[in-house]
Amino acid sequence: MSGAIRSGQSVAVVGGGLLGLTVALRLAQSGVRVTVFEAAPEPGGLASAWTIETPTGPLTWDRFYHVTLASDQALRGLLRELGLDDEIAWTTTRTGYFSGGALASVSSPTDFVRLPGLSPWAKARLAATIARGAVARDWHALERVSVERWLTRWSGAATFRRFWVPLLESKLGDSWRDANAAFIWATIQRLTAARRAGVGDEQFGAVAGGYARVLDTLVARLDGLGVGVHVGSAVTRVVSEPGDGGGVRVTVGGATHPFDRAVLTTTPRVAGELCDQLPDRVRTAMAGVRYQGVICASVILRRPLSPYYLTYLMDDVPFTAVVEMTTLIPSAWIGGHSLVYLPRYVASDDRWFDRPDAEIEAEFLAGLATVHAIGPEEVVAVRVARAREVFPLPVLRYSETVPFIETGVTGVSLVSSAQIVNGTLNANETIGHAERSVHELLGDTRRDGTPTFP
Repeated sequence: MSGAIRSGQSVAVVGGGLLGLTVALRLAQSGVRVTVFEAAPEPGGLASAWTIETPTGPLTWDRFYHVTLASDQALRGLLRELGLDDEIAWTTTRTGYFSGGALASVSSPTDFVRLPGLSPWAKARLAATIARGAVARDWHALERVSVERWLTRWSGAATFRRFWVPLLESKLGDSWRDANAAFIWATIQRLTAARRAGVGDEQFGAVAGGYARVLDTLVARLDGLGVGVHVGSAVTRVVSEPGDGGGVRVTVGGATHPFDRAVLTTTPRVAGELCDQLPDRVRTAMAGVRYQGVICASVILRRPLSPYYLTYLMDDVPFTAVVEMTTLIPSAWIGGHSLVYLPRYVASDDRWFDRPDAEIEAEFLAGLATVHAIGPEEVVAVRVARAREVFPLPVLRYSETVPFIETGVTGVSLVSSAQIVNGTLNANETIGHAERSVHELLGDTRRDGTPTFP
């Protein structure tokens, strides 16, 4: 055991994604001397922005799609602290449903009644399933049941195949067969909370400038606290040196730097590669965490496609959803154009990661044309993003196997997305997990889950 991190100690935070930056912020506010090392050329990880070149000039926005819900307490708390919460542009979103070659709305109870492809009885059972997920509280029991078994029990086999399987594939790819029922419970819970916070509607929001502005503001706050954020600085080794001197040594670019502690905010796989002193039991636990990845195309269009922020796809197309970002944000933020994300969630070792961009672009645009009647002349630009390790697959009894913060190596701790149980992959969960973890790192053993920062 490493003991609690103390004020005045030096700590290396390995990984400068939103998780690592939040850990660094909360540690620094507690009097810890923090240095962040990020391998990528920019901070933010999955929340980072990028630039898409268009004939009318470069456009900068998020690499992957993100949204703020009115109920996202941890995220909104951080945005308030950064002076950005009051600048969120809020929108009441709508949801689409593409089935049998036709696009329909599923944005209201009336729309739900008209849902194509399902009998009245099937719709009634589907509504009962969602209601059950909204009121259920024993997620431990749900974690011991497969998502297929639970949904089939409540919705019926036909509705499971017709309605639920495409939705599960939209987030878990083919790996949905291994997922537990707590995954769909967590999804229902988050959207239910969003509706309550929005007084019946789904209030979604975003900050002008997207996560590029959020991250710039966060890094500036860290700089003001004396935190060094070093990008393009891949850590290759972390070694604990127990004894009178103690501490850890962090190797970056051939140079070794001494610290009192190191906090790895990476995936378990990366943590195992960086620290070869991990006990066998810890290394085995880390190796057992399976991650889902994503191939996601950002498509800039000359016109809007639909009134729907999210369109669920029941038909066979190469991506798993259509996310029309400019139903949520003003098109002026995207140079007067429309921004659409086309994600495909796959296993981290899927062959899609090895396909060239041009091939993916062509297949995705052909698929988009089957959902919306667009021609090549309406496409301004396309850029494909890839991430092999996005979120851990919620297998049966997942919470019983997640790696602990304490790694068994003196001075080395792990704060990872793999420790987020019942997650739906969003910034609010990431920030909340970072803040709870810092409480533990500092020796605060309270378990009420209430953030007390700054």
